[in-house]
Amino acid sequence: MWKQIQKRLQSPDSFVSLILGVAVVLVVGTLIYNYFTNRAGQTAKEQEQQKQGQISLPTTHTVAQGETLWMIAEKYYGSGYNWSDVAGANNLSSADDIEVGQTLTIPVATPMITQTETQAPTPTMGAIGSTATETPAATAKTYTVVRGDSLWNIAVAQYGDGYKWVEIAKANNLANPNLIHAGNVFVLP
Repeated sequence: MWKQIQKRLQSPDSFVSLILGVAVVLVVGTLIYNYFTNRAGQTAKEQEQQKQGQISLPTTHTVAQGETLWMIAEKYYGSGYNWSDVAGANNLSSADDIEVGQTLTIPVATPMITQTETQAPTPTMGAIGSTATETPAATAKTYTVVRGDSLWNIAVAQYGDGYKWVEIAKANNLANPNLIHAGNVFVLP
């Protein structure tokens, strides 16, 4: 049997095929090895970066000059809407009840709103000569803002709970909940 293999290997075509086959196996083996070792390294690096960015909660925070509960919540949760969690944990009746140097407890909470990228709708052409149909009015409860209103006051008036302002802001996609104007119409969730 060994002599038959030697005879076949003596032909130049067989020898070239053998060398190419071994080379392909080595290249594929190297690629597979590198792929899996790099994936494990990337995963470890990503986890390390996340750990560096995370602050273990619960913790405390000392209020600095110019800070608001909104800014503090953004720092710890990535969402200013969680200011109500901080206020609740510290028995604050209003966001304005903090002072420079005050130590606040930052509780464990899940971020209420995370930054997500939304896709813009694509316009479509309607049929020429089609008749317009009226859509039925929305059944959701609405509130029209009057001069002097704040989301807190609206939440207290509508729900009896000022902390529900977060839900109103979320339902209306408000970028800055401190900036509302008389005449705005809000959907009340």
